[in-house]
Amino acid sequence: MDQVGATRRAPLEAVPPSRPVSDDAAGSTVHESTPSRSGGDDDPAVATGSGPPHKVLVLNATMEPLCVVPARRAIVLVLGAKADVLHTNGHRFRSERLDLPAPSVVRLRRYVKVPYRRRAALSRRGVFLRDGHTCQYCGRAAENVDHVVPRSRGGAHEWENVVASCRRCNTRKRDQTPAEAHMTLRRTPYAPHAAFWMVVAMGRVEPDWRAYLGDALTAG
Repeated sequence: MDQVGATRRAPLEAVPPSRPVSDDAAGSTVHESTPSRSGGDDDPAVATGSGPPHKVLVLNATMEPLCVVPARRAIVLVLGAKADVLHTNGHRFRSERLDLPAPSVVRLRRYVKVPYRRRAALSRRGVFLRDGHTCQYCGRAAENVDHVVPRSRGGAHEWENVVASCRRCNTRKRDQTPAEAHMTLRRTPYAPHAAFWMVVAMGRVEPDWRAYLGDALTAG
């Protein structure tokens, strides 16, 4: 647990370009470099993506998603021989003696035991992401969340009973069940896998992450 203890506590805020990273393994200061757009096909700094490399998906030694960390922290893990880079994104980290591709996915070399959680924690943002920001009754853009079986009628506050809804449908349904309000759900609500919290934290899934988080939105 010692090798990623700090990693798992790392905040999930954006990392500004050219902010120095002190790293004992590098013996120097590493800076994040924005890719040059002027180089040709042989230019190692040409970007393959359009945005700065702010976040990195960290996989356990078993290839299971573990956490999301700032790119600078991932570089520290790699330079400290604690993780291997599986995917890069075209950006680079540079120092006086190093020129490293910025990772987008890294894998720890040693297995880290974490408490088992089968389901992601319920949140308003998570419900919107699961339901594609779409009202589950009419298909319009969602503005609210609705308890399928109203809480006043004994409905639980859990994934299987909460859906995204538009204001119009939320007002129409009121304190009724869908059947009583003559409304039909577009799909049955479900609880995503525990890894879904990473999607919620980021608000999206990076292309390189899909192979490892592909089932995050499926039933847990």
